[in-house]
Amino acid sequence: MSPARAVEQPQADVPREFADALRPYLDVLAEEMIDEIRASVPEYSRQSDAYARIVRHSVEEALAGFVNRGAGRSRLLEVFRAVGGGEAAEGRPLDSLQSALRICARVAWRRLAEESERLDLSRRRMCDIGEAILVYLDEIAAAAADGYSEAQARVAGELELRRRRLLDLLVADPPADSRAVADLARSVRWTMPRTLACVALAPRVQGEPPRPGLPPDVLVDLDRSDPCLVLPDPGGPGRSGLLNAMAADWTVAIGPAVAVGEAGISLRLARDALVLAGRGVLDGRGVIRVAEHLATLMIFQDEALIQIMGRSRLVPLLALRPAQRDRLAETLLAWLQSGNATEVAARLHVHPQTVRYRLRQATELFADQLGTPGDRFELEVVLRARAAGLVAAKRPAVKG
Repeated sequence: MSPARAVEQPQADVPREFADALRPYLDVLAEEMIDEIRASVPEYSRQSDAYARIVRHSVEEALAGFVNRGAGRSRLLEVFRAVGGGEAAEGRPLDSLQSALRICARVAWRRLAEESERLDLSRRRMCDIGEAILVYLDEIAAAAADGYSEAQARVAGELELRRRRLLDLLVADPPADSRAVADLARSVRWTMPRTLACVALAPRVQGEPPRPGLPPDVLVDLDRSDPCLVLPDPGGPGRSGLLNAMAADWTVAIGPAVAVGEAGISLRLARDALVLAGRGVLDGRGVIRVAEHLATLMIFQDEALIQIMGRSRLVPLLALRPAQRDRLAETLLAWLQSGNATEVAARLHVHPQTVRYRLRQATELFADQLGTPGDRFELEVVLRARAAGLVAAKRPAVKG
């Protein structure tokens, strides 16, 4: 209930004679209410002296407000909003506070029953006073609930801001001070993992995708210009399923698992993978696992260098027709990666004899590039780049 609605609660009259009869007993009633609260509500049974004073003050305010209906009502509601906010800050459930208020109402009703004969209260007047007690209880309970909700929202907002700040510190490159990271992690009760991975995200369609439900140990910021997650223990149970579920609405790239101090590297590589997925180099239909594409990312780190290497290393392909170039380049790359013609045939789904024929052609064309491990490595790199569409066979420019 909002504060505005609490103020609009109907007021029931408290007969003056009953209010006057209660005033001399307010201290006794307060003691009786406090004793019953401590005896009946476990959360209030073992509190510090400071909190005991707060409970006493709240009870006394409630009693004074009841017998002085209309006077200082706004201040009274603010008092109980503050009480509700304090309960939320202490981590006590709202049910405990509401139970305490009901106990106060019960004690007040018991006093009414004791005084009714002496005051010669009719049944009708008894009902009026009972109604006044219930309306008053609802009123201050609503104010306390408002304060409780406001405090919870405030605490949740502050916690979320701290978790986002922790994410920022973790993915900083160069790394942030480890002590600052550890202090902030403790403040949000985030356990430092042995390893983590960063996940870069991009919406698959225009507009804001649904926000995924994530475990509390996953740090997330979907509102930054480059949405991302920090995923502790990325190889743990349920992690793959979590990312697969997100892939329906987001393009998802998970960086390699690293130590906490290397989170910025993991995120940078995940972002690079997203860029390559956007260019069609990597398949972004499912979860992109950077650890499976490190060689491709390495190749694309310096595209100008790879293109220069390609212009010199792939010249022999110019002797072939375009279709032949593709088949031969594909076969040669598979052979450099495996070294076995039978395995190449199975990988390319062609007959082993066809592979051997192509490899004889390749050996003739690239004879001067197959002699040393260094030559073979560079040739494999440029063939990988060619397969990714980064380089094509061209004759080197001739200076004239």
